[in-house]
Parts: sequence; C-alpha cells; structure tokens
Amino acid sequence: MNELSLRLVELHKTFGSVTAVAGINLEVNRGEFVTLLGPSGCGKTTTLNMIAGFFPPNRGDIVLDGKSLTDVPPFHRDIGIVFQDYALFPHLTVEENIAFGLRMRKVPKADIARRVTEVLELVKMSGFDARRPSQLSGGQKQRVALARALVIRPSILLLDEPLSNLDLKLREELRIEIMALQRQLGITTIFVTHDQSEALVMSDRVALMNNGRIEQLGTPTAVYERPETRFVAEFVGSMNFIPGKVVSARNTDGIGVVCSDGVGEFTVRMPADIGVGAEVDLAIRPERLRVSRTGPPDWQGFSVQGEIRQIVYLGARCEIYLSLATGQLGIAEIPNDGLTNTFAVDEKVLVRASVDDCLVLHDS
Repeated sequence: MNELSLRLVELHKTFGSVTAVAGINLEVNRGEFVTLLGPSGCGKTTTLNMIAGFFPPNRGDIVLDGKSLTDVPPFHRDIGIVFQDYALFPHLTVEENIAFGLRMRKVPKADIARRVTEVLELVKMSGFDARRPSQLSGGQKQRVALARALVIRPSILLLDEPLSNLDLKLREELRIEIMALQRQLGITTIFVTHDQSEALVMSDRVALMNNGRIEQLGTPTAVYERPETRFVAEFVGSMNFIPGKVVSARNTDGIGVVCSDGVGEFTVRMPADIGVGAEVDLAIRPERLRVSRTGPPDWQGFSVQGEIRQIVYLGARCEIYLSLATGQLGIAEIPNDGLTNTFAVDEKVLVRASVDDCLVLHDS
C-alpha cells in the first residue's frame, strides 16, 4: 500500500479580488513525482508557494507526513525548493551555497563537509566547490541549486519551473537526470511547469490546473490519451475538433454514432454519461489521423474527404495541414516513412481515424 506523504485539503488563496487557487484537493504518495501543469495564471506556482510557506492560504490545510503545516514557518517545514532563477548567493562559493542550509540548522562542521561532498557527487558537480555562481553555466547553476535543496535531506522537494531558463538540449538532458535522481533518492517531489513535454516525460501523475482548480489528475498516459474536458485536450498536445451531435447512444460494446452537419455519421466509442441529442466534439490527435488516396468502403470510425493545404517537413515526421469536408481545418502528423513526399499541396485525400482513436468530449 502506498504511504501518503502530502495532502492538500480545500486549499484556497485570493489576492484582493483575484482568486488564484479555488479549492484544491490533492494527495501525493511518498516517493511520488507529481507535476502541477497549466498555463500562466492557473494557480500552480501559488499552490507551490503555499506548500513552501511563502503564502498563507485563506482557508484549507496542508498536511505533510501527517502534520499540518498551516501555522509552521517556511524554515521549519523540512522542505527543499529549487527556484526558476536558481537564487544562489553570488558572493558565496558553490560549497558555501550548498552548505548554507546546514549551517543555519547548526549541523556539525565535519558532517557539513561530508554531506556537501556527497551531494556534489550526486549532481555531478565534484571539483566545482570553490567556484562562484558567476563562473558557472546555467546548467551548472541549476545543479548547485538542486544540491542545496537536497543536502538538507528534506521530506519533500519542490521544483518551480527549474528548467525554463535553459536551452532545449540542456533542458532535455537535465530533466532525465532529475528523474533518475528523484527515483534514486525516493523523495516526494512536486514539480511546477507550463511545459507539457516535461510533465509527460517526468511525472508519475499530472495535475492539470485551470482557473485555480485541478481540471484533471492522472498518469501522463491517461491525461494525454483520455482527456476529460476540451481544455485538457487542447492544452496537452495538439488536437483536431469536429463538432457534432449524438444520434445513437452506446450499445453493449460502448459504440455509438455522432453526426456532423453536412458530412455524415461517424461510429465512435461513446462515454457512458453522454446521451442522444448531446452536442459534442469529436476529438482526434494528429498522429492518429490517417491520410490516403483511397480507403476501405466499410471503414468504422471517422472518415471524411480533405484537401491538402500545406506539408511541413520536420525530419522524422511531417505535418499535413488539411481543409476537411466538415468545414474545419485539420492537421495530421505522420512518420517520415518515405511515402509522405508523394502527397502534394491541393491534392484531395481521404482522412480517417479508427473507432478507438476518436474521443467524444461533452463539457458540461
């Protein structure tokens, strides 16, 4: 059985007339990596700051290892935090920056030296102890900031968009290193980002936030493959939306029929809570669309005529922008298998998706 580490209970935060966090409930297991994902202003960083103790909640509770933190000051919360801008002391060396929290806790000097050496090796910064932040690259500064958070051996690690100031290649390298380090240490981690790829790659679970609330909580696979609302479907990855109406409820196999005006009917897998007459969106990921010149006459699922408007070559894959018979513009993403370059702009094609690749969304 998983052991509970952190619990947020009806957490609210307002700034004047602005509601930043509007009642968050979240349970995080010990050793779990949970990402708060969402657009700017959704409340994710405010939530992190409340966990850290920098902002007091207007109401609700924060419980860490069974102890309420609501009235506990930040320096007594047993929390390590890594900021977006590193927040290193420029006049201190790497060793002094990392040791700062231990000295504040009056750890014996011999233990400080040993623990700093251990954590420098852990973040691959051995030999940099005498340098100052101005002598480090962005990636090295981030490793030092991570070492400073880990050296105090916190109960929970908070990461506030720690990779956003780095270039793409370094971000991709460091996120793998952070993942491996978190798994190695087994430390409970809350990670804040607006970058969906970071969330999908690094997390055990993703809490996608919108307007101060958690819109959907689940594994990266669940959030991407089974979005529960149009907002989730739009924010995580790319999505094609075809408006329609349910004309046949699901049968025993979960199959129903959606009609799109002026185009026809599509056989799709229907959620149990959507009935006949409901206005819905048929949602299809670009990589699940198939583009061909012909197709089987008895195709089950989504199938419409389209016309190619643009072909974007991206090396390993191509994006094909389409004008669909439904009246919408669509995008298909297909692997570069050597056949893509046989398509041409203005060519008429058949655009299809299988029954299981069509999501039916009905935001109430």
